[in-house]
Amino acid sequence: MSSLRLFEFEQNPTKNWLPYEGQVNYLGKVFEQSKADQMMNTLLTEICWESDKAVIFGKTIETKRKVAWYAEQPFSYRYSGITKVALPWTEQLQAIKEAVEQHTNESYNSCLLNLYHNGVEGMAWHSDGETELKKNGTIASVSFGAERKFSFKHKSTKERVDLLLEHGSLMVMKGVTQTHWLHRLPPTKKVSHPRVNLTFRQMMY
Repeated sequence: MSSLRLFEFEQNPTKNWLPYEGQVNYLGKVFEQSKADQMMNTLLTEICWESDKAVIFGKTIETKRKVAWYAEQPFSYRYSGITKVALPWTEQLQAIKEAVEQHTNESYNSCLLNLYHNGVEGMAWHSDGETELKKNGTIASVSFGAERKFSFKHKSTKERVDLLLEHGSLMVMKGVTQTHWLHRLPPTKKVSHPRVNLTFRQMMY
């Protein structure tokens, strides 16, 4: 198993950080510091955060991590055995979505938000392959707050690619990435500040 650990990024939004069977582009800090700070504060206070839940071996488990689900319609989204119904866009989310659409030349109709209070909270290996999502659709991931390592692992070869997602940055996953790669946010005791992540998605009508 090989691993690429990349903490210094060349500003090349067209570079594919995956070696094969998928496409991940890292556009870096698309929001300047002051704007990113303002967006982070607004998201923390205005989003309807709730504890995430998952059904594991028939039992409902509640996480410390908070989540929220917003969209242009009250889409139902089921993952980890739990169904969520989307809330309407806030003014802030609409503005971020429009900025992301300009950077990626894609359109999005929904957004899953995650709030990690510190580095101890993370996300296990998974793929965003729910049937409600557009197959091989683009997923745009915006990060605010603490810089965190984000990892990809190929489902067959187990090859790893690790990126550092910065405050106000944008990462884009395209094509067959979800088919062939898992991803996760590994926990760390080195981070004490919160991070908010927004993944803009394409839901099927």
